[in-house]
Amino acid sequence: MANVKLLPAVDDVHKALSGVQDPEIKRPITELGMVKNVSVGEDGIVAVEVYLTVAGCPLRDKITADVTAAVKALEGVRDVRVTLDVMSDAQRTELRKSLRGGAEEPVIPFAQPGSLTRVYCVASGKGGVGKSSVTVNLAVAMAARGLSVGIVDADIYGHSIPRMLGADGKPTQVEKMIMPPQAHGVKVISIGMFTPGNTPVVWRGPMLHRALQQFLADVFWGDLDVLLLDLPPGTGDIAISVAQLVPNAEILVVTTPQQAAAEVAERAGSIALQTRQRVAGVIENMSWLEMPDGSRMEVFGSGGGSAVAESLTKAVGADVPLLGQVPLDPRLRENGDTGTPIVTAVPESAAAQVLTEVAQKLSVRSRGLAGRLLNVSPAGR
Repeated sequence: MANVKLLPAVDDVHKALSGVQDPEIKRPITELGMVKNVSVGEDGIVAVEVYLTVAGCPLRDKITADVTAAVKALEGVRDVRVTLDVMSDAQRTELRKSLRGGAEEPVIPFAQPGSLTRVYCVASGKGGVGKSSVTVNLAVAMAARGLSVGIVDADIYGHSIPRMLGADGKPTQVEKMIMPPQAHGVKVISIGMFTPGNTPVVWRGPMLHRALQQFLADVFWGDLDVLLLDLPPGTGDIAISVAQLVPNAEILVVTTPQQAAAEVAERAGSIALQTRQRVAGVIENMSWLEMPDGSRMEVFGSGGGSAVAESLTKAVGADVPLLGQVPLDPRLRENGDTGTPIVTAVPESAAAQVLTEVAQKLSVRSRGLAGRLLNVSPAGR
């Protein structure tokens, strides 16, 4: 009889399961309706039946392990047996409605008036300035600060974010929602996750717009603090589509010290004059190479970042700061190729420290009142 008293109640098991989150949705499985049944045997064996959102759930082993660990920690539990089932179409529909707030048609949450997600469009006038490397490292540095961060690889033709972030998972579709893979604490979506091998994407403007719209609306991002969009070089279709779909997005310009590159970067930032977006700042990449004797070799010249910041400040009529100068470091490229961003792999490096400082500036920047509800009421007459 003494052993019987030590057995946990079914409610105790449910309480323990409330601490288990779905790895993709990041909410308790009890809240998502994923717990099908729980039974406690007199022999101390607890049987838990769990619904998976889809049959081919790529994280089924993690869910099983997390459920087992949570229940096994209860006093009196001798063993845990987890059985997996799959949600019906009706259950998935209910799940989608609960996550979408009942909305039938997907909407872009970041474009809604009450959204507090900071959206940064990482832009450059030309390719080869390290825009994607900067995007990935900023995202990972922000996530390391405890923020919920996502990346949209909006460079449809030249997608490279998944490799640089080390995100080798595939998106999971639940009803009409797409669950994005994660790596280094960052959620990410890219057209490269939907194309076989290294197949090129050959689309015209309307297809690019639709793809970006789906990335923003159909993907379940959850409650993000920051969303970074890695834009293609230049001021083409994607830049215009972003301004239409997420008008509150801010532009972050990446350039090199080279004057020719800086002139082109100014054009990318000046698009804000037409789209009425805010320019958050300028990041100068490949600023110099640290030599063994402590001196600096300015491989690509100097002054490009400052010139862009000054020019954009005059053009937009508001302060556009030079947020940081990232030294040229071969490890930045090497770690991008292996999917281990330098801010994580070599945090003590000068390049990682500058990128981390820029991430901090963008994370703590004070927000405006646009889109925020004020606790005021009309004065009486």
